[in-house]
Amino acid sequence: MVDPHNKLHDKLGLYPARIVACSGGIDSLVLATLAHRAAPEQTIVAHTVTPAVPGPGTARVVAFAEREGWNLELVRSSEFDDERYLSNPADRCYYCKSNLYDAISTLQGSTSAPTDAVILSGANTDDLGEYRPGLIAADEHAVHHPYVEAGWGKADIRSAARDLGLAEADLPASPCLASRLYTGTRVTASRLQAVEVGEALVTQLTGVAIVRCRIREANVSIEVRGEDRHHIDPSVIAAVRTAMTSVEPELIDVSLDDDDYRAGRSFLRVS
Repeated sequence: MVDPHNKLHDKLGLYPARIVACSGGIDSLVLATLAHRAAPEQTIVAHTVTPAVPGPGTARVVAFAEREGWNLELVRSSEFDDERYLSNPADRCYYCKSNLYDAISTLQGSTSAPTDAVILSGANTDDLGEYRPGLIAADEHAVHHPYVEAGWGKADIRSAARDLGLAEADLPASPCLASRLYTGTRVTASRLQAVEVGEALVTQLTGVAIVRCRIREANVSIEVRGEDRHHIDPSVIAAVRTAMTSVEPELIDVSLDDDDYRAGRSFLRVS
């Protein structure tokens, strides 16, 4: 039987020493798993710990590392010291990824990784048709994208996760918490914490898996899919308001968005 992962394994083989940037989402989890299982002595998994990374994402990476035996390095990036990131411009992701790859690059030539270790990301072909300023930062840091090189999209990644027997194969997408702030709304740790608290509470109270609590200045809009809107009743909204304002007192209003969930709603690109 032909191994459906041969093409990706061939691409990974081009990088005998590699550092996999792992956010805790399914894309990077699968990449880290495949890279480590193929060459554990040559693979380092790097995860950044910042207020923008959801807590469950970090917990997931740590759990995988313990289960799979990864050589895991936790790094701290400096985007919260970068005013260009904090002001939340349309190309915020560029500054986020620049700081991320700066932090991961410090592992190259350390006791953990040789100088020629290549940084790998979980970007896939589905990402190429979108405005992704983070990919520019990746290019500037000589980051490679094995999924793109192998022609893999999101469906291929989830299929591989099932073949690997990963329970997380259908894990919903969960971008960084800063993606919940409308372009131009300043990034603060308290706003991001409020988002994480609000979304977790909605899921806890309703069982809804895909939820976004998006912030535009002092107002919060709860986004869910059309079939889940009936779960967001006044009692849920009131509970979310109490929870989020306890973390970020500057928030004024919480409401159910007039429109159904749509990925990237808070991104306002300035032409």
